[in-house]
Amino acid sequence: MTTFRRDGEVDVSGCIAKIVARMNDRVTDISASICRGLEDEIPELRADVHTLELLGASVKGNIDTMLHALQHDIPAARIHPPAAAIEYTRRLAQHEVPVTSLARAYHVGQWRMTEMVFAELRTADIAPAEQMAVAELITTTLFEYLDRVIPHVIAVYEHEHEQWLDDSNSVRAVRVREVLEGSRPVDIDEATASIRYPLQWHHLALVVWYPDAYGDELTKLQRFVRESAEAAGTDMNPLFVADDRMNAWAWLPFRSAQPEAVARVRGFAAEHSDGPRLAIGTLAAGVPGFRRSHRLAQAARSIALARRDGEPRIIAATDPGVTLAALLGGEIAEVREWVGEVLGDLGADNDNDARLRETLQVFLRTGGSYKAAAAELDLHSNSVKYRVGRAVSRRGRPIAEDRLDVELALLVCHWYGSTVLRPDTP
Repeated sequence: MTTFRRDGEVDVSGCIAKIVARMNDRVTDISASICRGLEDEIPELRADVHTLELLGASVKGNIDTMLHALQHDIPAARIHPPAAAIEYTRRLAQHEVPVTSLARAYHVGQWRMTEMVFAELRTADIAPAEQMAVAELITTTLFEYLDRVIPHVIAVYEHEHEQWLDDSNSVRAVRVREVLEGSRPVDIDEATASIRYPLQWHHLALVVWYPDAYGDELTKLQRFVRESAEAAGTDMNPLFVADDRMNAWAWLPFRSAQPEAVARVRGFAAEHSDGPRLAIGTLAAGVPGFRRSHRLAQAARSIALARRDGEPRIIAATDPGVTLAALLGGEIAEVREWVGEVLGDLGADNDNDARLRETLQVFLRTGGSYKAAAAELDLHSNSVKYRVGRAVSRRGRPIAEDRLDVELALLVCHWYGSTVLRPDTP
């Protein structure tokens, strides 16, 4: 890589240090902007919500590495992709996202990074003569980084993809996905034999995952599902399918409807605080039930993943309002804007407004009864009346004309938390 010091009076390395320092101060915002651009331009990268989170970590890791290389004049031959970028590459391979999309992501990211560097350069206190030299060296470094990293991540992708396809469970997983897609009629007897699971019975679908681990967690997930099935009293071994190496789908089989199945699984999971996060579907029968229970478990999981506070660790489609909240939360940015329009200042992300929202939600759910709401909240009815009045005041207008919108907005806030709230301002 070309040195950052040229002959003469122009101190290019000093100028680059200024640019890098300015960008380091905004690295989180820069990473988020590039990540949003990648999501918009390459939809294939949006395999699932957790993969999107890993995309953000990968982008930030690459930017940190590039800025570090610029600041310390590190040759491209000594640069290695960050761990998050490698793990994200593996995840794309497991989800069979085309490798061309991965390569394009690096090119698009490099282009956007170059744009931001030039924007910083234009506003920096650097003489025009120096700007040209600085721009030339930064551009060269970014291209050298790209030439170094892309072949590396493609090799990682291809190796992981081959391993994933060779997994003994992959054929079974493909057959399960065919049943879920419903693109063609299902021969229940043939499908039952191929996946070794009784599709004609009742099913309770689970989605289990580890949000923060980086590695192969399937063994622990499989053990958790097996023990959950035992706690629920299933009539046969559960069906376990790996979605990737940190996430799995499962179905618990019952010969007949078991009203307590969800509660038993939840109780078992609650006793194991070190277990994975869990989303539970509803108990349903036959192939339609197999699909629906899984769909609802995935919908519940989408709420858990959308929240920023890691809660709830256990969520079920049968929890009050979960399925409706999942339907409403398809486009979080639009939902956040709608919540702000409906709740006004009551939609602020702080403890005081959270208490007011909870009180108002219970008050409306109990038919507008201060006494019933007080009993549920373990408060005096006068306290409930005061909080409801404060909530209406914070909102800025009465709730009589659009009560349904208010109730729906409160429901969304309850399940999505700060994800749909506006940042609190002093």
